[in-house]
Amino acid sequence: MKALDQKLNDHFAGKVVRKDLTKLVKGNAIVPTYVLEYLLGQYCATDDEETINAGVETVRSIIAKHFVHRDEAQIIKSTIRERGTHRIIDKVSVRLNEHKDRYEASFANLGLKNVVIDDNFIRQHQKLLSEGVWCITVIGYLASDERDVSPWLIESLKPIQISHIDVDEYKTARRALSKEEWVDTLLQTIGLNPEEFSFRSKLLQLARLIPFAENNYNLIELGPKGTGKSHIFSELSPHGILLSGGEVTKAKLFVNNSSGDIGLVGYWDVVAYDEFAGKSKSVDKGLVDIMKNYMANKSFSRGTQVYGAAASMAFVGNTDHSVPYMLRHSNLFDALPKQYYDTAFLDRIHAYLPGWEIQKLRQDMFTNDYGFIVDYLAEVLKELRKEDHMHDYKAYFSLSSSITTRDRDAIAKTFSGLVKVIYPHGELTAEEARELLEFAIESRKRVKQQLIKMDETFEEVDFSYEYKGSGKKRMVETLEVLEHQQPQLSEEEALAQSVATAPKELPAVVLKEGQTIIMDNQTGVSYDQLFGPYLKGAESIKLIDPYVRLPYQLRNFMEFARLIAQSKDASDEVALHLVTNNNEDYLENAKSAFQQMADSLDPLGIRFTYEFDNDIHDRSILLDNGWKILMGRGLDIFQKTGGWFDIAEYDQERRQCKACEVTYLWG
Repeated sequence: MKALDQKLNDHFAGKVVRKDLTKLVKGNAIVPTYVLEYLLGQYCATDDEETINAGVETVRSIIAKHFVHRDEAQIIKSTIRERGTHRIIDKVSVRLNEHKDRYEASFANLGLKNVVIDDNFIRQHQKLLSEGVWCITVIGYLASDERDVSPWLIESLKPIQISHIDVDEYKTARRALSKEEWVDTLLQTIGLNPEEFSFRSKLLQLARLIPFAENNYNLIELGPKGTGKSHIFSELSPHGILLSGGEVTKAKLFVNNSSGDIGLVGYWDVVAYDEFAGKSKSVDKGLVDIMKNYMANKSFSRGTQVYGAAASMAFVGNTDHSVPYMLRHSNLFDALPKQYYDTAFLDRIHAYLPGWEIQKLRQDMFTNDYGFIVDYLAEVLKELRKEDHMHDYKAYFSLSSSITTRDRDAIAKTFSGLVKVIYPHGELTAEEARELLEFAIESRKRVKQQLIKMDETFEEVDFSYEYKGSGKKRMVETLEVLEHQQPQLSEEEALAQSVATAPKELPAVVLKEGQTIIMDNQTGVSYDQLFGPYLKGAESIKLIDPYVRLPYQLRNFMEFARLIAQSKDASDEVALHLVTNNNEDYLENAKSAFQQMADSLDPLGIRFTYEFDNDIHDRSILLDNGWKILMGRGLDIFQKTGGWFDIAEYDQERRQCKACEVTYLWG
């Protein structure tokens, strides 16, 4: 068992489950993850292998015997009739029949409708009156000679969700894990393998949880298909509901004027809209107006009566164009239906998650390690909605005075939500607060930048903050602007850039000392940009990098060697010496690979040699032309690609980067 898995079993005994078990028991049951893990939590929340195996069989048996498949509904009905009673797992919704003055239940998969249900069940579980709740229900059958009397009886009903959690216990146990361990735990909880994600990518995944932890939070995520945008809202919490974007009406969402029934925002913590984008979609303008009022004021009206609600809104959809195209020709809201393409509506969005940064999910991105039973995490996040951390950043930082009240509140709510998700115990350092604050500022700035492009009445805002005490100011920029839009340059900087980008046959670039900072998930970066100009004129190059052993690291090294070949005159020779580390597991393969490399590079005039030094830690490039380049991650600056059929495998500028720094020193 991994060290983190052991920690979780020690400090959260009975509240964690191995994530591969969900796949083992699901079979062809069309049922949310939180339903399966609720059952696994009853029988498999342990690290004892025998207990787990027995529990898996028990849960499989329960699913097989009691979960209602639509195509087997008639068999289940027959079973209930023959036995008199039978326990089922199905999605139950309830409506008030005012003509007969009684509540009537409907079962989604079983197909039963208008089944009389006792008022006490409704008093205990009011969410039954909304779009439906997954329940374990005992249904009876009692035939009657009376006309219009249904034979179906609901003898017991229990929504599938953990009945009690101790938030203080959760916060105390959180202290036993580092920030990195906790973030990885949450990634594993939602089913993902943290080893496949950069810290920024992890933060983007966890930001999807903010609507569950923060009241009246409005989030949008637009990006390509297959990145899991809607998964969290449909699978991971019984307190969220996912709707198709075309299924939303005023009556369904807010209040039915005919019956007076309160809509979904009155019952759910999160209402998410799937397939929200699509220019051709038709949307009721009246609905958009009500949503604007609700998202701004947390209330909606019916006639003269005003209702308040705490439901957060999440909008997820696909983009139609690449990010560079949208930045140049339109904006990042380009794909939305006309009625939602409304600056007053979009200004209510607290955060825009860049879905294009999130890689499409591959099989190796899923975890088989331990994570929280998702229903347990869902209940904790629901309790944390009662807390407020919107002002916690003020202990260390102050936002620019030019930031508007709406922008400031949006930033504070995102920050508060991330604190609840990652630091529920409320203990975070200035550096940890800075990470969250910059993410929150960037998420709101992405919204505001598009509004300025769409409507000239929106003014430019200085999205910066200051360190309290020192007064040091730091500007925050969105990653896509850093990658795809050129910043405004002074005349001196513009001249320097024109020299740097001149054709290779022109005089050499004037180089200077300094530092390049690369962000997590940044694209558009290559070895040529980072190192190419500094390699000019070097006849001896010494690369110190302790990690050149795995296949992708060897590929990186060969790409660096190719750059050297491209940077020198064909008639020149260059000595390339690699100092690296290794261990017995990789040593022989590395030696074989290095010998092949030497043979391959020799005809190009590159004399490649290497040595192993187990004491090195720093990473650098030493050049005999006077330059020294310090590399925070060595050559290993790129995240994993999608493999042979991913263009990023062949084009460095298409690869996402890991956060790092490159420093250039002279002499």
